[in-house]
Amino acid sequence: MGFIRNILTIIGLVAIALAVWAGPTLWKYKTAFDGFDPKAMAVYQKMGDQLVDSGNAAAATVWKAKVAEGLTFEEVDESIKSIANERNIKGVGELPLGDQVAAMTGKPWRKLQIYLYCNPLTAAKMIEHDLAYAAYLPCRVSLVEDETGQLWIYTLDMDMMIYGGKTLPPELLKEALEVKDIMQDILKRAAEGDF
Repeated sequence: MGFIRNILTIIGLVAIALAVWAGPTLWKYKTAFDGFDPKAMAVYQKMGDQLVDSGNAAAATVWKAKVAEGLTFEEVDESIKSIANERNIKGVGELPLGDQVAAMTGKPWRKLQIYLYCNPLTAAKMIEHDLAYAAYLPCRVSLVEDETGQLWIYTLDMDMMIYGGKTLPPELLKEALEVKDIMQDILKRAAEGDF
């Protein structure tokens, strides 16, 4: 009986020590999250799950779609541009990184094209809300060939930017959700070769 009492005493002391050590930090986060968007916890939980599964922070913060078999790089390139045009999001640049790597090394390299899209008026409102959003602008879509030749489309998971902190003002939230819808539409439809 004395042995069990001693074990329980040790467990109790360890629990108290942990509470004293971690309590202020946990309280700080609990207090902060109480003021965040109601979807913030789900966003961070999803991100945490993806980080644990992949072991890669970048993989935990993107949306991706495998391109349908049989579609060429050129067809998907055309699809991305066509959908962006249809959805009225402004193309503000393209980065042919795969071609640049090949030119610099003198050897063929995988296909990699990065497309930059923006709704300038929404971007301006995001910057007016908080200058830190400048780091997320413009929206990027990447068309990349993996080591097996399979094509993939990647774009930033915008949920952290939209829901990850305090709730955005209603008008800005509406516009951010529209941009999110456009980016997901490009991702999904271009992966199927839709025009």
